[in-house]
Amino acid sequence: MRPFVILDRDGVINQDSTDYIKSPEEWMPIQGSIEAITLLSTNGFDVFIATNQAGIARGKLSLDDLEQIHQKLRETVSAAGGHIRDIKFCPHHPEDDCECRKPKPGMLLQLAQEHQLNLAGQPYVGDSLKDLRAAEAAECKPVLVLTGNGQQTLLLRPDHKTVFKDLLAFAKNTLST
Repeated sequence: MRPFVILDRDGVINQDSTDYIKSPEEWMPIQGSIEAITLLSTNGFDVFIATNQAGIARGKLSLDDLEQIHQKLRETVSAAGGHIRDIKFCPHHPEDDCECRKPKPGMLLQLAQEHQLNLAGQPYVGDSLKDLRAAEAAECKPVLVLTGNGQQTLLLRPDHKTVFKDLLAFAKNTLST
């Protein structure tokens, strides 16, 4: 089995917005994130994404809009020489109490089942407390990046052990160990 990483999207790969990323034009990668995904994927890692997208339930964007955003993400990574193996998303409202919305581990467990992954101890990189809790619930290694909401999350979890400046710092560290 190839090594793998699972990433959150908003605030980790691309700039986040309190009003949601609603179109490909609003999707802007964080500096170094595309390079990070490319480094990981060209060095033998499968890269997966698991992202909450409540903007769909709130009527801010459609499934087609989300697909176009993810197409832009995939094309941007591909143009840099990298590859994203799969993207899972939760379209539900936070009050729906679904199993896929982080902090529940549903999306991570779905990736594990569909791709025969052993999640135990494998990195899930996020910028929010929901990401860290989903990683813990799925027995992944929770990794915090300080982009997006990462600074605020670190204030809530100052004892969190695995923290990186950004996704590129995580990728370089992962490849050097």
